[in-house]
Amino acid sequence: MGLLLGDIAPNFEAETTEGNIKFHDWIGDDWVVFFSHPADYTPVCTTELGYTAKLKDEFAKRGAKAIALSVDPIADHHGWVKDIEETQGVKMNFPIIADTDRSVSELYTMIHPNADPKVTVRAVYIIDPNKKIRATFTYPPSAGRNFNEVLRLIDSLQLTDGYKVATPVNWEDGQDVIVVPSISDEDADKLFPKGYTKIKPYLRTTPQPDK
Repeated sequence: MGLLLGDIAPNFEAETTEGNIKFHDWIGDDWVVFFSHPADYTPVCTTELGYTAKLKDEFAKRGAKAIALSVDPIADHHGWVKDIEETQGVKMNFPIIADTDRSVSELYTMIHPNADPKVTVRAVYIIDPNKKIRATFTYPPSAGRNFNEVLRLIDSLQLTDGYKVATPVNWEDGQDVIVVPSISDEDADKLFPKGYTKIKPYLRTTPQPDK
């Protein structure tokens, strides 16, 4: 069985494009987007890493940062970074792990042998400052990920950590949210001074509490 939501993200030491790290020390007090890509010098990955670099300020607003991984050696990573910067019009600003012995990939179940035994799939782990895995998703090597969805997911996690709400389908920051079913109407009256709309006993919406 792979890693599950709520598990502590396994610690490891690794060589990266920004020097050697101990993962838990590197996380510090931040949220982390830890994602794998199949290989260096590949077109989809080039666009993904370039776009992620462009999101640095958006990550920073959320107290978050990114780190990537593939099984290619560090020399390839450094060479590829130049291509990313040239083709995507961005300065790379987050580390890429060189997992040549596949130890981290196997720890995080990033290699799916039935898909491709030689490369990592497009796995994503959202890890909170307590080092807990809060969300995961996995794409095949052929499909690029939507990193705007990663930001939306972090927004939802941070909001729902602070308030007794859930976020509905296609929710975006600033939109109405759902009062969790475990809260009684009496308690909801106290917790949500902006009021709420009772569509069904189990479906109550309220304006986003922190806006």
